[in-house]
Amino acid sequence: MAFNGTWKIDRNENYEKFMEVMGVNVMKRKLGAHDNLKITIQQDGNKFTVKESSNFRTIDIEFTLGVNFEYSLADGTELTGSWNMEGNKLVGTFTRKDNGKPLKAHREIIGDELVQTYVYEGVEAKRVFKR
Repeated sequence: MAFNGTWKIDRNENYEKFMEVMGVNVMKRKLGAHDNLKITIQQDGNKFTVKESSNFRTIDIEFTLGVNFEYSLADGTELTGSWNMEGNKLVGTFTRKDNGKPLKAHREIIGDELVQTYVYEGVEAKRVFKR
């Protein structure tokens, strides 16, 4: 239940390069790097409810560990996949609907921060959140 709470973006690492490789246009990359994302996570056993609020949208996501679901990124990229728990990490394995390429993600608590890591086409980016 360590993920429970409201997390606000603190900093990004290599996020613009990641968005570029994902095919996000330059204007959306600039905006996305300063989206003021806030994530509220509530875990109840294997079920998670996540609310993502940013300058661009607010979306509620519900998922159960190990069960595939569909998700749309802020830029409109559609994904299908699932989250699983591996030790203390939430590990996501997703596939882009438009090109079939994999997108990996994981969330973990390091100290007092929520670190969200993405890997696509060999490019890794991190978004670090604080409560």
